[in-house]
Amino acid sequence: MEVGSLPVELWRLILAYLPLPDLGRCCLVCRAWRELILSLDSTRWRQLCLGCPECRHPNWPRRPHLPPVSWREALRQHALASRTWTQNGSDLHSSACLHLFRRRKDRRVWHVGTVAGGGYETLRGALAAAGPYDKVVLHAGVYEEQVEVSLKVPVEIVGMGKLGDVSLLVSFDQQCPTARLCNLVFMPAWFSPVVYKTSSGHVQLDNCNFEGCQIHIRGPGTCQARFCSFAQGSSAHFLGVAISLMDSCEFSGGDSASVTVEGAPVSERNWAFKHLVALAKTFTMMTSNGSTEISNQSGKDSMGAGSHGNTPLEGVNTMEDWSKQEVDLETNWAKQKGGDILLPGQDGTMIEENGMETSSESSEEGDEQDGEKSTGLKLSYDQHGLAHLSKVDMPDSSAFPALLSLSAELQRDAEAQDLAASVHGCLLRRCLLRDGKGGVHLCNHGQARLEANLFRGLNYAVRCIQNAKMVMLRNEVCGCKASGVFLRLSAQGLIAENNIHSNGEAGLDIRKGANPIILCNRIHSGLRSGIVVLGNGRGSIRSNQIYGNKEAGVYILFNGNPVVSGNHIFQGLAAGIAINENGRGLISENVIRQNQWGGADIRRGGDPVLRNNFICYGYSDGVVVGERGRGLIEGNHIYGNRGCGVWVMSSSLPQLIGNHITHNRMYGLAVFCRKDTDSAVGGPENFNEEGELMAWESDIDSEDERFSSRRPITVALMENNCISHNGAVGVYVKSSEPLNVVANMVKNNKAAGVSVIQSAQLTRLVGNCVLCNGWTGVTVDRECRVELRGNGVYGNNCHGVCFRGDGLIVENDVVGNNAVGIRVMDNADVKVLRNRVQALRGYGISVKERVRGVVQENLVYQGHPTSTKSPIRTNPQNLECVVLNNSLLTPRSQALWALENPSPRPHNSNPSSVTPSTLPAHLAITMTNRITASVESGCHNNGSIFCSIL
Repeated sequence: MEVGSLPVELWRLILAYLPLPDLGRCCLVCRAWRELILSLDSTRWRQLCLGCPECRHPNWPRRPHLPPVSWREALRQHALASRTWTQNGSDLHSSACLHLFRRRKDRRVWHVGTVAGGGYETLRGALAAAGPYDKVVLHAGVYEEQVEVSLKVPVEIVGMGKLGDVSLLVSFDQQCPTARLCNLVFMPAWFSPVVYKTSSGHVQLDNCNFEGCQIHIRGPGTCQARFCSFAQGSSAHFLGVAISLMDSCEFSGGDSASVTVEGAPVSERNWAFKHLVALAKTFTMMTSNGSTEISNQSGKDSMGAGSHGNTPLEGVNTMEDWSKQEVDLETNWAKQKGGDILLPGQDGTMIEENGMETSSESSEEGDEQDGEKSTGLKLSYDQHGLAHLSKVDMPDSSAFPALLSLSAELQRDAEAQDLAASVHGCLLRRCLLRDGKGGVHLCNHGQARLEANLFRGLNYAVRCIQNAKMVMLRNEVCGCKASGVFLRLSAQGLIAENNIHSNGEAGLDIRKGANPIILCNRIHSGLRSGIVVLGNGRGSIRSNQIYGNKEAGVYILFNGNPVVSGNHIFQGLAAGIAINENGRGLISENVIRQNQWGGADIRRGGDPVLRNNFICYGYSDGVVVGERGRGLIEGNHIYGNRGCGVWVMSSSLPQLIGNHITHNRMYGLAVFCRKDTDSAVGGPENFNEEGELMAWESDIDSEDERFSSRRPITVALMENNCISHNGAVGVYVKSSEPLNVVANMVKNNKAAGVSVIQSAQLTRLVGNCVLCNGWTGVTVDRECRVELRGNGVYGNNCHGVCFRGDGLIVENDVVGNNAVGIRVMDNADVKVLRNRVQALRGYGISVKERVRGVVQENLVYQGHPTSTKSPIRTNPQNLECVVLNNSLLTPRSQALWALENPSPRPHNSNPSSVTPSTLPAHLAITMTNRITASVESGCHNNGSIFCSIL
């Protein structure tokens, strides 16, 4: 019979009446018939799948409203899985005939309940009569046994009718190699809440309900549960299991963990082990192939149409967008010269007028300038030692490091590969765990794999403690009252491609020696932080998207020491990364953008390595180093932030080396002396498991090891940074502690290049290039102690150096500035020695008022060929300032007019040595310390310049 003899629609109508065996036979006729049978997927195959009493909708319980990819494939997978319990050896499946003529033993069916033609009245009686692999059919009713029922031979127990028609108040003890229970409702017997237990055999549970009861599986026993519901506090306990499978099950309403896995897998294996391992591999492959469905659908459910999962850089501002939002600071400053400057939308944020050099001194410039608008005697200074820093442009979003896929991460990480391949234990796949106290609890070396599950409305989703291991792939964790995933006490695991969102505490909580690998997750929309690492917790956090959390995206404190690398941390309502209370860690190659508070916030003993990150487009400061903050901040791109590029508390001891701090709306680098001991960068610090107050116990590790990873420093250091195109002062210092500013490029900032407003202890400016800034190159206010040595101050729009404080100005090149070269005034006590100076429109050196000190051996280059003005202006009535042995140099010809012997300052003999990329990308940091700090709470509003009135 040819298929083409009738229309295809008519054939489909005819074939819709065939049972499953006949459909299979039709598939074997020819290719045309096979294609015709396969085309019935949404009709006949769907009808057969939904009509099977042994299974439910293929996407139950997570998304029963969504059809599967193929109804036929779903039915095939169910048929294969439902036969696992019978595969325990050919000798049990065949007769005792000759091997060549083995045949399947006939299975008998025993009926229990009201049956026409006879049957057993009790389940115990039917089981006593049943032989190996017989089938016991329970008709509608409630069956109760007063004592425990032992299963001594392999048997199948099936309920007739709809699920719920047959209920058992029975406690089973399996003593046989294998058994199967299907279409039953279990309730606890009067003498025990445990309705099923096995310690050596294999049990298969299909389409069963458990109400207020427990199942216990002890290794080497195994379990395979499919389409089962555990309600009213029902739970599954696995002790020392090598492998067990829980597929498409629902857990709800428990007052403890729904699934508990305890103990290391036993070395002994039962017959089902190899079959379940093979089935688990197919599960993992199916989950991997269906990851698009999981991630896309969960993204739609939780985030709506604008999913960050598909476009990790969605919403990134370009520099043009940022510039459109920016106010015209120069116009704003000009209009508000007489008072403090307050930016629109930044309540309580001041830029002080001293830092802007917009005081009445500008009215005094007329008598110090010669009136010429140009000069024919310009000195060349382009070949200074920091020229390599002036060539760096601001990166755009295309320069961001791309998020790696899970497969790419696993190829780079052998440890993660080993974890993914070696962890078995209990496998939960496509389960729904909801509306209870806990989801999965692993302890005491237990192992589990969690794949494509949905955890919703629990106190916590997963707790992994006491050296337990887990692999957690492509799950959705949402709506937990406490932390979503909690690891402690040396727990390990691979947590990858999960969607963790909308939890009451941290999405991931890592503490007390736990060391997980966290890859390619979306952690977002939390009511607290995204990831918290504390109490000597460690971990490798890579290629994650962490966004939209109400507190810090990543919060590290109490000796937490993770590696945070290659993540995109954005659009948080607090800091991007916060390191507090002696937290450590290596934070490298992340994109930290568009956060409400500091991109990186370091306070109260925090001591991280912050390297090669993009910290940009924040609504506050780029990097904040608060009270007692430390750390190495190296090679970062910090740009486009609406506050300062880097905000530093003077009591902190950071090292800023090789950073590019550009295009920030306020100061490039600001150092302040006000204390902020009550501030909290990540929100109120109530880090507990489920809301209870935590009492931190002392750690046994030595306190002296804490600073072993880097040499200790006693003075904050800013070295080899490029600070340019910022909206206010390039480097602003208002400090009560010593500070070293060495070999930095400070250029093209809208206000002064360097402004020292307060410096109770010595601030050293050594070997810097201060170039083409919108106002004075370097300004030093009254009563400040400052040393300027070996700097190049070139082409600034006002004075080169304006000095009112105490200190040294030694061996600097101050050339090409638009007003006075070096201007010393008020009660300054200063030595001006061996500088090379040229001013385009004013005196080379101006010494005014009651200045004390020495102006000696300076070389002043003529600024204009026709100028007759003295190169050095002094106050004749001031006898406390000695001016001697200074020289005026007039060139013989324009070709010879250059800074020579030495070449233009600053000098840098080895510029490549400051390149941060020469250091290891995955530096491991030793971090141990006694946990004695108390948990404090407070408000970030007392913190950085953006959030407080100074």
